[in-house]
Amino acid sequence: MGSVTWRGPAVAGRLRVLRPRPPRTRRGRRRLVRAVMLACVAALLPATWLHTVADARVRTTADAPAQQVAVVFGAGLWQGRPSPYLAHRLDAAAELYRTGKVKVVLVTGDNSRVEYDEPDAMRTYLTEHGVPDGRIVSDYAGFDTWDSCVRAKKIFGVDRAVLVSQGFHIRRAIALCRSAGIDAYGVGVDAVHDATWYYGGTREVFAAGKAVLDLVFRPDPHFLGPHEPGVAGALAATEPAEPAGVDGAG
Repeated sequence: MGSVTWRGPAVAGRLRVLRPRPPRTRRGRRRLVRAVMLACVAALLPATWLHTVADARVRTTADAPAQQVAVVFGAGLWQGRPSPYLAHRLDAAAELYRTGKVKVVLVTGDNSRVEYDEPDAMRTYLTEHGVPDGRIVSDYAGFDTWDSCVRAKKIFGVDRAVLVSQGFHIRRAIALCRSAGIDAYGVGVDAVHDATWYYGGTREVFAAGKAVLDLVFRPDPHFLGPHEPGVAGALAATEPAEPAGVDGAG
């Protein structure tokens, strides 16, 4: 009895990769172009809206309005030190303090694990650049911009502030902090247009969509917690002591 050999298809043992095929008709191609254009417009709408509502409140360190508090958002660490982008933000905050535009600096960033501590690295950098330690307040649960804004208002009692970040992020920060109840202006720090800058600008297109959702649904931060008196205490320490009363009795 002869043996029977099964012969599989020529592609046996291979995975077929299905590739999208472009429309074959002119009408189909027009529909595809329209769909792509609509998707691009929908993606850009949130960023355009944020730019429109916040643009008038963007300032430089020279023309920023005097406020009691500056809020500096974290931007990553390199070997435990502020990244160049974060260092530029901290330089601007130090300048605001030296020129008397602000009295206290609130640094807000990520400390979700022991080996990564943005706020303490930011504090160290500021003290090295002339800001007294007693004028710096740390928020260790600023995991994103919305969390930082809500916590600045609800936990630290900030009502008015100058926000400090790069230009590609500052408008989103202004819009979110204003929605959280802070009368906010922003300093957009200049940055070299390197790969990080382009990445940040591209990321903002997607982050703007999340920002709109935050504005609509107003979620609680990852961590809220009790009120912290750090900002109020630091501001109180900047006020001159009242002169002692004079006893006028003869």
